[in-house]
Amino acid sequence: MVTVPAMIRNPQRPSPMPYHRYRPFQDRVHVPEFDRRWPTARLERAPLWVPVDLRDGNQALAEPMDTDRKQRFFDLLVRTGFKEIEVGYPSASRADFDFVRHLAGLVASGAVPDDVTPVVFTPARPELIERTFESLDGLPRAVVHLYIATSPVWRDTVLGRDRAEVRRTVHEAATLMARLAEARPGADIRFQFSPETFNLTEPDYVLELCDGLTELWDASPDRPVTHNLPATVEISTPNVYADQVEYVHRHLARRDSVILSVHPHNDRGTGVACAELAVLAGAQRVEGCLFGNGERTGNVDLVTLALNLYAQGVDPMLDLSDIDAVRDVVEHCNRLPVHPRHPYAGELVHTAFSGTHQDAISKGLARHAKDAAEAGIPPELAPWNVPYLPLDPADLGRGYEAVIRVNSQSGKGGVAHLLRTHHGLDLPERMRPDVSRAVQAVTDDSGREATPDDLRAIFRTDYLEPGRGAGPVALESWSTDRDTEGGHRFTCVLRVGDRTEPAEGKGNGPLSALADALTRAEVPVDVLDFSEHAVTTGSAGEAAAYAECRVGDRTAWGAGLDTSVLTASVQAVLSAVNRAYAA
Repeated sequence: MVTVPAMIRNPQRPSPMPYHRYRPFQDRVHVPEFDRRWPTARLERAPLWVPVDLRDGNQALAEPMDTDRKQRFFDLLVRTGFKEIEVGYPSASRADFDFVRHLAGLVASGAVPDDVTPVVFTPARPELIERTFESLDGLPRAVVHLYIATSPVWRDTVLGRDRAEVRRTVHEAATLMARLAEARPGADIRFQFSPETFNLTEPDYVLELCDGLTELWDASPDRPVTHNLPATVEISTPNVYADQVEYVHRHLARRDSVILSVHPHNDRGTGVACAELAVLAGAQRVEGCLFGNGERTGNVDLVTLALNLYAQGVDPMLDLSDIDAVRDVVEHCNRLPVHPRHPYAGELVHTAFSGTHQDAISKGLARHAKDAAEAGIPPELAPWNVPYLPLDPADLGRGYEAVIRVNSQSGKGGVAHLLRTHHGLDLPERMRPDVSRAVQAVTDDSGREATPDDLRAIFRTDYLEPGRGAGPVALESWSTDRDTEGGHRFTCVLRVGDRTEPAEGKGNGPLSALADALTRAEVPVDVLDFSEHAVTTGSAGEAAAYAECRVGDRTAWGAGLDTSVLTASVQAVLSAVNRAYAA
């Protein structure tokens, strides 16, 4: 027996909340034991995605979509690549009925492509089924989606019917649907059934209802029926939903004549997990909404599901390469914002403020570019393996400008990345902590984010201006030349505080000669580190120089920027000297 140390036993106190009012899921629905296989399965292909934004999502809007907004949303879904689209609940409202009729009128124009099938939704009531079929006149193909609540609490509390009565209602509704479809021989009408609240329904009863409809509708492999298993209200952990789905998948009659579908909601915040495990468990089709709109906490999010597959190297069978354009249409039509931290599509989802994250991302992007160059392939085709970015923002139509942003939580990597990518200033590795501290001093005071232009301004004030005369040590004039021994001579008029005098120094190079001149003028300088690079190309291109100098007992970094490499280098040393004095 393992003894748990007292210090790591749960130290939390019981809450005052009345948790005893709620029953565990296992006390309400029992899934028979069977040899489940989903835990070892792998997601290797995309299911059939079916967006329900125009029906289920629309029912959850405070201001339901009108025909114009529905049409714009429908066009987006077609462009994105959806092949079955639930377009409405024609018997529920005039607006939904009119939109289905509107689509029927667009068939001749090609606005409803030949490979796209509209889906319409109907309860198991004869007059509403007839109204639904009336809306389909003129559509060459459609799926009619029949539903009824089947779980005990809904049967008892909402419908007031027992199992046999619900089964009889479903049979009568399905028979009517078959008759109405046969009366339209020119239309390809298929059937779908949802035992609403499937996840709260006895598994044997689900099989009884579904198998009865598979037989009644005479489903076949070339004309399958869709059985849809909604987690209408999430009430268990995702593994339990997967067990329920796989149990039905493994026990359905005429399985090769059934498309097994799922419709997860998100009441427990696990809709995406439920959908992914359901596909592992045998589901072939997933209903949901773009960005998860829906009643209560929403329907499962199809964008997240599809891009989760994409990030695993699986073709999502949807075109989400311009995620911001997709988001803009959805926000316009739903009149609901997409959260800035929404997976993949949120405004800030590819953005790092934390210093450790920024450093890793900056190094990862540099490594990615280097690996692509060494392999001789474009970066956009190279395998992606960048820390903190599960996929390349460019694959979603995003740039890299917003990947790293700087505030008081940021570090040296983020500051260096933005100065390099936006202003061409490639700081030496050892200088980056120093620049980061200068930036953090500003962001700590303001509490605000520093833009790339803000960083450039801080860098100019703190590092460039001290080398251009804004400090106690400055050069009124200067020149360099070679001496007779092959070394370098630095001649200048030097200002130190209120004193101005000529100075001269010698060295192996211009900078060592400058340091010698400063030391002779009682400003002792040692150049400890130096680097330079081109900022822009061409005859008028600028060069940046960076110098670390020891001035007496103080050490500081400085920088220079000029069209002359030598001038930039001199400025960098003077900047370091003045920053050391200022310290």
